Amino acid sequence: MAHALEFEQPIIELENKLDELRHLSNKRDVNITEEISRLEKKVQKLLKETYESLSPWQKVLVARHGERPQFLDFVGELIEDFTELSGDRRYGEDKALIGGLGRFRGYPVMIMGHQKGNNLESRLRHNFGMPKPEGYRKAQRLMDLAEKFSLPILTFVDTAGAHPGIDAEERGQSEAIASSIERLLEIKTPVVSIVTGEGGSGGAIAIAVANVVLMMEHAVYSVISPEGCASILWRTAEKKELAAAAQKLTAQDLLKLGVIDRIVTEPLGGAHRSAKAAIAMVGDALELSLKQLSKLSGDEALQQRRRKFLQMGQKEL
Repeated sequence: MAHALEFEQPIIELENKLDELRHLSNKRDVNITEEISRLEKKVQKLLKETYESLSPWQKVLVARHGERPQFLDFVGELIEDFTELSGDRRYGEDKALIGGLGRFRGYPVMIMGHQKGNNLESRLRHNFGMPKPEGYRKAQRLMDLAEKFSLPILTFVDTAGAHPGIDAEERGQSEAIASSIERLLEIKTPVVSIVTGEGGSGGAIAIAVANVVLMMEHAVYSVISPEGCASILWRTAEKKELAAAAQKLTAQDLLKLGVIDRIVTEPLGGAHRSAKAAIAMVGDALELSLKQLSKLSGDEALQQRRRKFLQMGQKEL
């Protein structure tokens, strides 16, 4: 792997030994099949044990992994005839949030999501997946189009948060986010959202007010990053691991709390180890959700979405 996380080092060491044995077996006329098989089982066991016992902070690291599939990877594998729609018709184009029309397994859909980039050049072009106001206003424009043509909306969430710069604030960042949330509570078309990596604050929920909210197994979803939370509560980002545990930001915690509806299982060792398999699993979950929502009328989809979010945080007295 190009980038291994610190807690994955024992796994990487075993995998390197396994590669050496395979190379030796190919170059020399020696039978080490049993040893290779034994080591393969040991790697799989260690992967399973490691990923079944990840701490919340380790989940954050996995969610941020640079080799996890991103929005354009999902589009490339799952969407046919994708046509990107650019610009907010007010200020300009924002490459941090990409959207357009396409076909998903026979369904005509409007699709949008955050794109972080996977090298320095693309990360700068996509602003590390942190949209500015024009990104959210573009999203609203696409939501309106989807409603006009009765298209279901699929959204892919993977952002550390909305861009916090002065230029974004000058152009109305908070208003753009709030308007995007409001628009999702007004449109009469089904909406399915999935958190694929980081779901950070308003920058995430601006496109995640959905009838069905899915979350990949090792994704995270929170109102602030663990580093930001620790800096506020303890005046130091060094307490980030403690903050991550307190925030209940994992998919497993959020399912229990009712914030999300379903967890999408990832391949053993995380989506960054087998991107195509992970994308296929996401595709299956999206298809199931769309089939269920297709039974609702536009008014029913809207009312179900509103009830879902109004009920969050309520408890019986």
